[in-house]
This record gives sequence, structure tokens and C-alpha cells, in this order.
Amino acid sequence: MQRRLSAILAADVVNYSRLMGADQSGTLAALRAMRRDLFEPAVARHRGEIVKRMGDGWLVEFASVSDAVDCAMQVQEGLADHDLLRLRIGIHIGEVVFEEEDIYGDGVNIAARLEALAEPGGLLISDSVRNSLDGKAAAVFADGGVQSLKNIARPVSVWRWSVGGGAPAGVAEPLALPEKPSIAVLPFTNMSGDPEQDYFADGITEDIITELARLQSLFVIARNTSFTFKGESRNVQDVARTLGVHYVLEGSVRKAGNRVRVTGQLIDGKSGGHAWAERYDRDLADIFAVQDDVTDKIVKALKVSLVGADELPERVETAAPEAYDCVLRGREQYRLFTKEALANARALYERATAIDPHYAAAYAGLAEVCLHEWFLGDAAAIDTTFELALKAASLNPDLPLVYEALGNAYLFTGRHDEAIAAFLRWIELEPNSAEAYANLAGAHVFNGEPEKVHDLIARASRLNPVYPFYYPLYRGQAYFVAGRYEEAADFITRAADLNPASPHPPMCLAASLALLGREEEAKAAVAATYAIIPDARLDSVRKNLPFRRPDDLDRLLGAMRRAGFTD
Repeated sequence: MQRRLSAILAADVVNYSRLMGADQSGTLAALRAMRRDLFEPAVARHRGEIVKRMGDGWLVEFASVSDAVDCAMQVQEGLADHDLLRLRIGIHIGEVVFEEEDIYGDGVNIAARLEALAEPGGLLISDSVRNSLDGKAAAVFADGGVQSLKNIARPVSVWRWSVGGGAPAGVAEPLALPEKPSIAVLPFTNMSGDPEQDYFADGITEDIITELARLQSLFVIARNTSFTFKGESRNVQDVARTLGVHYVLEGSVRKAGNRVRVTGQLIDGKSGGHAWAERYDRDLADIFAVQDDVTDKIVKALKVSLVGADELPERVETAAPEAYDCVLRGREQYRLFTKEALANARALYERATAIDPHYAAAYAGLAEVCLHEWFLGDAAAIDTTFELALKAASLNPDLPLVYEALGNAYLFTGRHDEAIAAFLRWIELEPNSAEAYANLAGAHVFNGEPEKVHDLIARASRLNPVYPFYYPLYRGQAYFVAGRYEEAADFITRAADLNPASPHPPMCLAASLALLGREEEAKAAVAATYAIIPDARLDSVRKNLPFRRPDDLDRLLGAMRRAGFTD
């Protein structure tokens, strides 16, 4: 077994199966000629080595990043006028492992995922590859944003090129700055020397994001995207450019006993200069005052004009320090989405309510746990969800989290109008919440209003550029409801790529493909669903996809039966 750092080029023939089906002998002849006259000579000129050949693709190792990139560009330029063949190419630099006749490692896996995302005739490289190029070579690449790659733990910043220079048609350019003052709050670093205290630093960060997100006059990047930068060495100006914001807040937290030290610095993403910086040494009981002061200082530094209803709002609520600590731990456990973690989250939220019976956030968190338990099969949990969410609302009707739990409880019990009203209230209270817009979009899908979905998801995606799989899934479902099955299949496929562990995308994809008459592909989607949930049945769809209009549900179920699902 050998290990080494290498630049890996992954290349694949576009529509290979379709070309072979239409003209096998002609395709093979064209492929042999391309390989002999273009691909292999280009690899040799750039001191590369083909380490793996597939029927329709290659993995090539290079010692030099610039050689790998130059080779890829020459190949794509040589194919620009080809009558039949197009390639997708991805390049990443990373550690690779050679064992017997095969090659493994992140360098290989990420290069292959980048190749799959590349445009036909285009080249997609990772941020680490671009950073290894000189300024002139790097300048020809267009920013492709931050991408979640299938089976890769962390999102990757990517860069695109096509023949003629710059980004291929339809590829996202760097995100334009919003008209409003804009900010991303990066995860505060835990300086306590104890990884077990990460939850506290994360909780401080999340609460600052939430407080800023309540301001209509600001544009605030969502927590999910901000937290993709956790633990990374980062250039703040690159972060600002990638996320399309003017300012970035970063900081640290050190918690020791009943004392806490919080530092924060607000950085101008254009100049790299500091707009504001401060350090707080306080008792733990003062943590809410620290968060309020950070929010206030940011608003002043950004010269936000706060008038009327958008004056800096009063803090939604405070709590006993021990109860707050339990809620932060509960959030951390809830997001793990395992049965054991849900039980831990429940216990922590219940302890918070025992310590502080008037703490609405604890009841709202507990309501979310109960709703998830209902999804997992606890029929009685839905009644408890409503009871807890309404309790939280009675304690604090201005807490946004209340309306997330309440809205979803209404939606999945068929009370669509009340769900939409709850999500609209959430947006009113937290106008920068990407999840509020996404949840409202989902409610409109199931309410039979597909035309309202796409703008909401676009808004959610801008606030949350590293968005979860259900954003494209909702768009795909909206197109399905509208009877536009090609578009539905396209967006649902994107959702499946973002989360291959979820059964919902392949279920819905099978239905769309069946209605398009693409029977073999529909069967493959059914098989993908069964690989995730071996006992998947149509009766579960009725519960998990709460369509208001019977025709929408009947059309979906009929298409799923046609694809091969059973009741």
C-alpha cells in the first residue's frame, strides 16, 4: 500500500449509455480515436499517469496541479468541435492510496464528485486546486459557490471553467451583494480546551444569528451555511465573496465555571479591515446581555437605519443559566436525529422546563422532539406536540421557534391554512430565516399551490447557499403537482444527490419517471428507495406527504404503483 499527495483528474463521457444504445460501433470507434489522438497524448505531455480506466472514463494522477489543469483544458478545447463526444472533468488535490490495481482516498472521491457536477465540455475544480494555481491561471475560473458533494462530509468550494473562458452557460456566478447591509456569522471558536464545550460556543453563535435575523434592515446568512465553515482555517474575504456578503463576524468563547469570555470581531469582507472588535468577561448569568451588546454593536457598525417596526427588538426571552445550558445541549442532540439523541434531547429540554417553567424555547424544542417521534411512529406524540407548542406560544408569542413546530404539526395533520398562517408569522418575526421560507414553500406544495413555491425556495437558497436536500425536493414536488414531470425529475435528482440517505427523493423520482415513460429509470429509483427502506410502502406516503387535494395524492400514488411500489 502506498500513500501520496496527488492531483487527481476524473473524466467521464457525457451520455455514454445513450450514445452506445443509439450506435454502439460508431461510439466505440469515436471513443478509441479520441483516446488515441487527444486524451492520452495530452496526459503524456503533462506528465500524468492514467491510473484507472473505466468504459466511459478515466482517473489520471498528476504530481503538479498546474499540469492537471492545463491537460484538462487542452482536452476540452480539442473536443469543442467534436460531432459526438463531450467530457465532464473534475480535479482535486488530496491524499491518495494505491493498493494492488486500485486507487482510493479523498483525492479520488472528491474529483469524481466534481466531475459529476461539471457541465458537459466543462471543468470543475476544488478550492484547494485553485489556491495552488498562480494568479493568472486561477483568474480564468468562475466561482461555483459551495457545494455539498455526495458521501463527502464537508461542503466544498468549487470553481468552473469552459472552453472560451469563464463559467459555462447556466452556471452560478459569484453571489451579488444584497442591497441591504449583509453579514455572515461564523461559528465562534471554543477556547475552553474541552471539546465537550463546543455546544456552548455553537449556541452563542446561533443565538446571535437569530437576533440579527429578526431585523428587516439586514441580510443575514443562515446558520446551516455558516456552520459549514466550523473548524476550518478560513480567509474571511474568501468567505464573504463565496457567500455574497459585505461583512463577516467571527469570535471565540471560553467558559470556565460560572465565568465566560466572549470575543467578537466584525470584518469588512471587501477590505479585510476590522469594523469593530470587543472582548467581554462576564458572569455566565450575563450571557444574554453579552449577546444583546454584540447585536447592538454590529447594527451600529453597519450603520443600519432602524426605524418604526424595525427598531432593534427587545430580546425575545431570557432564562436561568442552567436552563439555557440545557437548551443548548438539547439543540445539539436534536440535530443528530438518532433515537438515542432524540431521547437525550427530550431529557435536556424537560430538565430546562423544570428549572425554568416559563422558558418558552425549552417547550418549543420539546415540541420539535415530539413531532419527530411522531414521524418515527409514536401516534400519541402529535397531541403532545400541539400541547407543548401552544404552551410555548402562550409563554412567548414572539418566539420564532414556536411557529416552526406549530406550523409543521398543523401541516402534517392536514390543517393547511393554519400551517401557512404559522409559517407566515415565523417570517414576520424572523424575516431572514431561510427555513421559514422553505417551510412555507413546502406547505404551498401540499396545499396545491405550486406556483408559489419557486420564489420562496430561491429566497431561502440565497440566505442559505449550502442548502439542504429538501429545497430542490420541494421544487421538484411543485413541478410534479403542476404536471411538469421533466422539471420535477431534474430537481428531485438534485435532491437525491444532496442526501442519498433519504428515501423521499427516489420515491418521488420514480413517480415522475414513470409518468414520463422512462420505465427502466423508474425501476432503478424504486430499487434505490428499497435499498434505504426495505419495507417502503405506499401507505407511508399518505402520512409523510400531506397533500390537501385528493387528485394530487392519487396521481402520485398511481405513478408510484406504475413504477413498481406496492401498497
